[in-house]
Amino acid sequence: MTQEIEGVRTEREVTVETAAASVQPSVKRRAVMALGMLSTVAILVIAAVVFFGIRERQAAAESLVQSAQTSAVERVAIVHPKPGGSVDELVLPANMQAYVEAPIYARTHGYLKRWYFDIGTHVQQGQLMAEIETPEVDQQLMQAQADLKSVQANMDLAHTTAVRWQSLLEKRAVSKQETDQAVSDYASKRAAVDASMANVRRLEQLQSYEKVYAPFDGVITARQTDVGALIDGDSSPKELFHLAAIDKLRVYVPVPEVSADMVRNGQHVTLTSDEFPSQIFHGTLVRNSSAIDPATRTLNIEVDVDNATGKLLPGSYAFVHINVKGAASGLEIPSTTLLFRAQGLQVGLVRDGRAKLVPITIGRDYGATVEVTSGLRREDAVIVSPSDSLIDGTPVQVEGPVHMDTAGRGEKGQGR
Repeated sequence: MTQEIEGVRTEREVTVETAAASVQPSVKRRAVMALGMLSTVAILVIAAVVFFGIRERQAAAESLVQSAQTSAVERVAIVHPKPGGSVDELVLPANMQAYVEAPIYARTHGYLKRWYFDIGTHVQQGQLMAEIETPEVDQQLMQAQADLKSVQANMDLAHTTAVRWQSLLEKRAVSKQETDQAVSDYASKRAAVDASMANVRRLEQLQSYEKVYAPFDGVITARQTDVGALIDGDSSPKELFHLAAIDKLRVYVPVPEVSADMVRNGQHVTLTSDEFPSQIFHGTLVRNSSAIDPATRTLNIEVDVDNATGKLLPGSYAFVHINVKGAASGLEIPSTTLLFRAQGLQVGLVRDGRAKLVPITIGRDYGATVEVTSGLRREDAVIVSPSDSLIDGTPVQVEGPVHMDTAGRGEKGQGR
C-alpha cells in the first residue's frame, strides 16, 4: 500500500515538473518581448529629443542671423520734394547787437578808489562812473610844476640879460658875439620852459583820468573791477566797464548770394524772436557790404531796429523776414537733406531698398529749405539727415515720411 502511494506521489511530482518546464520558456519569451518594446520606446524618445533640440537650435540661429541682418540695415526717414511756389518772403537767422558799445579802460596808473554804477544800470553821457587814486602821478605833477617854475626863472633871467646885451651893443660897449650868445641862451631857456609846460600838461591830463566818465548814454553790461584793484593804463590796460547803447539795435544778416540782388537799402523788414513768439518787430535795411564774402558766399546787410522799450537784448538770436520779388522754380527740400562731398553737393535717395547718391544743383537758399534746380524729381524719396558714412548701394529701411511745414521744419509720419 505504501509503495502504491509513493508511486502516485512520484508521478505527480513528475507531472508538476513537466508542467513547470513547459511554462518557463513562455515567460522568458514574454520578458524578452517586453524588454524589446521598452528599448524601442526609449530609442524613439531619445531620437525625438535630439531631433527637436537640433531643430530649435537651428531656428534660434536663423533668428539670430535674421536679427543681425535687420539691425545692420540703416533706418532712414524720407521726404518728398515739394514744388517751389511764388516766394514773397525770405526768412534768415540774424544776431542782434547794440547800436554803440565800447569797453571802458583807465588811462592812468593807480588803484580804484570808488565805483558808482553796477551792471544793468543806465547812465547818461558825462556821468562819473569811477574814481582812481593816483599818488605817483600826483607827485610827478608836483615835481613837474616845480621844474617849470625853475626854468621860467632861468628864462626870465636870460631874457633880461639878452635885452641888456642888445642895449649895450647899440652903444658899441659889447661885441656882437657876446650879444648873440646872450640871445641864444634866452631862446634855449624859453624852449626849456615850453618843454616843461608840455610835461605839466601831460601829467595834468593823466591826473584828469582819475575820474572815469560815461562817453555816451547806455547801459553797463559788465563791470570788471572793484575797489582797491591795481590800475595799469599803459602796458596792460584792464577793462573797467562795458557800456552799450541799446535804444537802437544793429542786426547783421547774411543774405545768400542767389538772393543778394533782391535786397535794397531803405527796405522795411520785420523781425521775430523765439523769446517773444507772438510779437513782430520792425526795422529798416540801412546798408549792405556791397561785396560777397568768399568764405560764406553771403552778402552782409545791416538792419536797424528801434528798441526804446529795451525789450530786445543785444546778443539775442532773431529771424529777419525780408520781402522779395520773383517766382521760385524747381523743387524745395529741407537743408538737412544735403550732403557736402568731394564730388560736390549731393542728396541720398531711397530706390529699391537701397541708398542712391545723386548730385544736385541748388538755386535759392531759404535757410531751413533750399531750392533745387536740377537733379531731383517730384516722386523721389529723399533721405533726411543722412549719415556721413552713407554710400551708394547701402541697404536702408524707411521708417516713415517727413512732412515739411511752411518754415521747412519736418515732422515724421507713421512708419512703414
